[in-house]
Amino acid sequence: MKSFSKEKASRKMFSEYPDVVSPEQLQKMLGGIGKTTAYKLLRVGKIKSVRLGRKYLIPKICVIEYLCEDKGNDLN
Repeated sequence: MKSFSKEKASRKMFSEYPDVVSPEQLQKMLGGIGKTTAYKLLRVGKIKSVRLGRKYLIPKICVIEYLCEDKGNDLN
């Protein structure tokens, strides 16, 4: 079995996206999820982000970490 590293994944996954993405880009990265779901993932901290005023700045590596972690579908 091949070893999996977040660093390796970050170079290959979502290579067409910048290192810091917007909530709209996050929606696309997660298969076209809705706006409400995307903002809820950010608000509750399921996907780490930085708020700058009213804007969310989301490091691409945080999206990859979210996808790679063992989790349920619970947003509560």
